[in-house]
Amino acid sequence: MECRIGVISGDGIGPEIVAEARKVLDKIGTVYGHTFCYEEILMGGCSIDAVGEPLTDEAVAAAKASDAVLMGSIGGNTATSPWYQLPPEKRPEAGLLRLRKSLNLFANLRPACLYGELREACPLRDAVIGDGFDMVIVRELTGGLYFGARETKEVGGVMTATDTLVYNEEEIRRIAKRGFDIARKRRRKLTSVDKANVLDSSRLWRKIVDEVAAEYPEVSCEHMLVDNCAMQLVRDPGQFDVILTENMFGDILSDEASMVTGSIGMLSSASLNDTKFGLYEPSGGSAPDIAGKGVANPIATILSAAMMLRYSFDLDREADAVEEAVKQVLKDGYRTIDIMPQSGMAQENDVTQVGTKEMGDLICQRIL
Repeated sequence: MECRIGVISGDGIGPEIVAEARKVLDKIGTVYGHTFCYEEILMGGCSIDAVGEPLTDEAVAAAKASDAVLMGSIGGNTATSPWYQLPPEKRPEAGLLRLRKSLNLFANLRPACLYGELREACPLRDAVIGDGFDMVIVRELTGGLYFGARETKEVGGVMTATDTLVYNEEEIRRIAKRGFDIARKRRRKLTSVDKANVLDSSRLWRKIVDEVAAEYPEVSCEHMLVDNCAMQLVRDPGQFDVILTENMFGDILSDEASMVTGSIGMLSSASLNDTKFGLYEPSGGSAPDIAGKGVANPIATILSAAMMLRYSFDLDREADAVEEAVKQVLKDGYRTIDIMPQSGMAQENDVTQVGTKEMGDLICQRIL
């Protein structure tokens, strides 16, 4: 099989972690007889530096011509980077928002699974962790507050900012169907998260989710307010299977879920449209403070590549091989600095700290 992959290495640690994901994909290609062809695409701060725009029309066209896109991270330090002195529409993140919209990437999937080997990295007590947890957050990605009209202007002598939260029933229905489809293949439980006690958009969200739920009688559906969900994620994460929610709530909750797993460096992500096309990226940021030091955790990016194999290319066996290799490396005691056990923990003497490239090599060695 030959696959065309657009590669957005991006900023900060992006190039380092993407390099390791490509290394793993190439090993999969060698073992299983596939060819992965890569095309570099500029987006984010590096694109601003090169051409003065966070995302060009040519970059969008290159992404559309690919079978899937693998991305590292974009952006920099918002306090010190000159990119954040630019107007909002010229900043690195504006490129990502435009790309999502241009490619109709309306469904964001973020798995959050606690590996047994990383139990001690989880900040929660053993009594809360229980038998562990394995959930997927399904986030609507192209509507809501992030894409509504916005302005800042003087009103009555006072500077006033306005952001508009808009959802229509079709946007809600299509992401709800995706969420229920995923739940049907997992443990058949879906938790829809909203703020229906306050927001009209959430009341419509809840109404449409109930309509879609009627089409999936085999899936249990419950509604939960977003503030309660944030609490429940640290009180009893094992109760969740699929969490379905809107754009901003999903942004916040998925980052919370990632830290419950022990490190955001472990959390992969897929953004899908109505076809097999997807954008695959780690959930963490560009981490400019550690860029170039060779210590960033590449596992989230490697697991994102595994999601690409599964969702865009229907290569389930190959995706399983990558995921099993990651589990084996962790079982064998190798850790990047972000998932090293704290001093004094029982596991401390049983693990070996490795860097970004070493982690990629170790995972490749276990793909047989």
